[in-house]
Amino acid sequence: MSPQIVDLTGQTAVVTGCSSGLGRRFAVTLAEHGADVVAVARRADRLKDLADEIEAAGGSCLPLGADLTDDARLGGLLDAAEERFGTATILVNNAGIPDAQYATKMPVELVDRVLGTNLRAPWLLSCDFARRLIKAGTGGRVVNISSMGAYEYRGGGAALYSVTKAALSRMTEVLAVEWARFHINVNAIAPGAFASEMMDGMVERTGADPTGYFPRARMGDPRQLDSTLLYLVSPHSEFVTGTVVKVDDGQGAR
Repeated sequence: MSPQIVDLTGQTAVVTGCSSGLGRRFAVTLAEHGADVVAVARRADRLKDLADEIEAAGGSCLPLGADLTDDARLGGLLDAAEERFGTATILVNNAGIPDAQYATKMPVELVDRVLGTNLRAPWLLSCDFARRLIKAGTGGRVVNISSMGAYEYRGGGAALYSVTKAALSRMTEVLAVEWARFHINVNAIAPGAFASEMMDGMVERTGADPTGYFPRARMGDPRQLDSTLLYLVSPHSEFVTGTVVKVDDGQGAR
């Protein structure tokens, strides 16, 4: 499938974690293919540049600053999307934070924040998204951003992150079963190491070279995820649901 043939005109896409990295790239990609984009991030100051970039290219973007662990803000995201563009038909649950601590050294506050951002928020947002589509009688697409950390952990101090990503993969599978009859597809992408602000922080914290055990000895470029994302939100994947697509350069096959 060529990304050029995916036309998302008339679709409204909500993307979380848009202040940098994969989320920012996903927002730009969806807008390039015609979707109206609601860009959500905790660091609201970074969203203006993203919205300006999308609109300068002829797209539409509503920037929304929100901490996804704040129920009041979380509960209003789809209301704001609907008020501006109509019912959201694409949801990309991308927001996530690393724990950056060994399990025995994590304060309860950090445990709650990682669980709240990486798992609780995607669950609640996905359910709100599905309720609205079911009421409207309209199908839609959920894409959860899991991680290869869901399938392997090397003991470097990201145990809870790995647990939340494994749960997100399982969440993808079970919600796909519940919502298939409503034509709401739920799939996930599990990237390996891709260049991002989060990855830079992990490298700085551990001092380790993350490319040493990758088949091509390099991290991926976020643009390399474009075709996977576009496939999962397009009519081409109409009969694909409950699938976790590993985009890891063969890392997980070793």
